[in-house]
Amino acid sequence: MATGFGFPFGVDVSGAIRPEGDDAELRGKVVQVLFTAPGERVNQPEFGCGLFNLVFDPTNTIMAAAVEFSVSSALTRWLGDLLVVGGVDVRSDDEALTVEVAYVRRKDLAPQALRVHFR
Repeated sequence: MATGFGFPFGVDVSGAIRPEGDDAELRGKVVQVLFTAPGERVNQPEFGCGLFNLVFDPTNTIMAAAVEFSVSSALTRWLGDLLVVGGVDVRSDDEALTVEVAYVRRKDLAPQALRVHFR
């Protein structure tokens, strides 16, 4: 019998730790790729997409294209066996940046989406 906690895990209303389901597990992996900067992991220095580095660039079409390419490439490289990236939409509103990733889970072809908002 396996023991321990997988990532991600959650805490229910009683304070007990419980594992998350398939949706939350894959969503957690997507978040890990998005929020990890290349070079941050010692044993996998190429892991991640550098999203945080790109959000400090001026918001224009060049930056939006760079974010779309970086996010799509990283998710395909690191999670391509689990999902298919359907699209990455980048919107800038004044000083805020919204990145929305649409993907399909390979296991059951369920469409999913994740939105990240930066200010």
